[in-house]
Amino acid sequence: MSTPALEFCAVGMRYGTDATAVHALRDVSLTVTAGELVAVMGPSGSGKSTLLAIAGTLLSPTEGDVLISGTSLREASRKELAGLRRRSLGFVFQDFNLLPALTVIENTALPLELDGLPRAYSRAQAREVLASVGLSDRLDAYPDELSGGQQQRIAIARAVVGERSLVLADEPTGALDSATGEEVMRLLRGRVDAGAAGVLVTHEATHAAWADRIVFLRDGRLVDETARDDAGILLTGSRG
Repeated sequence: MSTPALEFCAVGMRYGTDATAVHALRDVSLTVTAGELVAVMGPSGSGKSTLLAIAGTLLSPTEGDVLISGTSLREASRKELAGLRRRSLGFVFQDFNLLPALTVIENTALPLELDGLPRAYSRAQAREVLASVGLSDRLDAYPDELSGGQQQRIAIARAVVGERSLVLADEPTGALDSATGEEVMRLLRGRVDAGAAGVLVTHEATHAAWADRIVFLRDGRLVDETARDDAGILLTGSRG
């Protein structure tokens, strides 16, 4: 059996201490495998963003452990964590987070170049992934010359360029119209089908329906889960 792309092992996250402590996550266990897209849903304040930030090594849990492709984040050094972020993780943010002074191809190739890969190789990888999202004709354009949908496609291209095994998406369609949002979901789904693991935080049931599994957070706990049966139908089951 292959190593899961992402494992949460009894993860808890507490902000503050004593009577003022806020428990953002409580005893969360979750596994995401390669080729699987998991959607995370729940009301505001349920812990969705905290879960994604921990998965992306941006926060360290106060309890439990997280493993990315078998590597324990609790035991990893700062250098190892930085390497994971550069090589294994891709982030797709609602507000795109593109650098306005860089062109489309420069924004997309940036993670590879920051990892020390040759510029020619990084640009070739960027051209390939940008072609897959239909932006081959806008390589030298700047973000402010593009529509919101095009900017989000660049954000997805940047998140998956190279050989990233885990793609994390935080409300990636929130600022887009329904047609463009569906296009973005199709791109994300395609990357997962090509072998990456994906975690999607969303409020939209129509977008969560693209996932293989949907987990529901409430008050920091995973309380329910749906998964597809052999016929592709989502079935609901309680997490207890």
